[in-house]
Amino acid sequence: MTTTSPQGRTELLRPDGSPVRVLVVDDEQSITELLSMALRYEGWQIRSAGDGTGAVQTAREFRPDAVVLDMMLPDMDGLAVLGRLRRELPDVPVLFLTAKDALEDRIAGLTAGGDDYVTKPFSLEEVVARLRGLIRRSGAADHRSDSTLVVGDLMLDEDSHEVSRAGQNIHLTATEFELLRFLMRNPRRVLSKAQILDRVWSYDFGGQANVVELYISYLRRKIDAGREPMIHTRRGAGYLIKPAAS
Repeated sequence: MTTTSPQGRTELLRPDGSPVRVLVVDDEQSITELLSMALRYEGWQIRSAGDGTGAVQTAREFRPDAVVLDMMLPDMDGLAVLGRLRRELPDVPVLFLTAKDALEDRIAGLTAGGDDYVTKPFSLEEVVARLRGLIRRSGAADHRSDSTLVVGDLMLDEDSHEVSRAGQNIHLTATEFELLRFLMRNPRRVLSKAQILDRVWSYDFGGQANVVELYISYLRRKIDAGREPMIHTRRGAGYLIKPAAS
């Protein structure tokens, strides 16, 4: 499996502006964790389940916009899970994960109402691309221009490096821009200081946490000054950005 940066891709949001929701179902924990990590990096909300019963229960509560579903689960096969999901969410697109040589499974899955499939071993880029296509075609999400990130009334253009909030332009330094971009690519997700250091400054955590705190304070002065705050601290965990409370 390979990972690729999502930079430059169209941002998908639900019609209400909240992140797209995806349910990942596989009994191999390493696969669910890797897929969940890649999909969260797209800015999506992710839930996972390790068996069919858990998948149906989670789907009922989470109401996902798409489902990644392994064909072989410990308590029931993927086709049985698909049937139960369709009763709860008749229009939700389903992407099957199948074994490389399981041609009959692929045919059965598509015939039963699955929307697409990828074979194991797969690349994360392929899974993300197929999910994006399914979600777009289903009409579950709006999309923004390739270069624009939007969280609430805050907009960031990755091509022009322009940033604005509520229509008012905001000037950022190059480092402030990279930090804000990382936050906005992960809305509502708590990012640790170590993650931010690795992504924005490209070095491992090692006594340099103060630089993160310093630049977060710079961003707050420019993004949140005189407005409802969007950048929040979670003590002992990290930082996140989310739309301002109305």
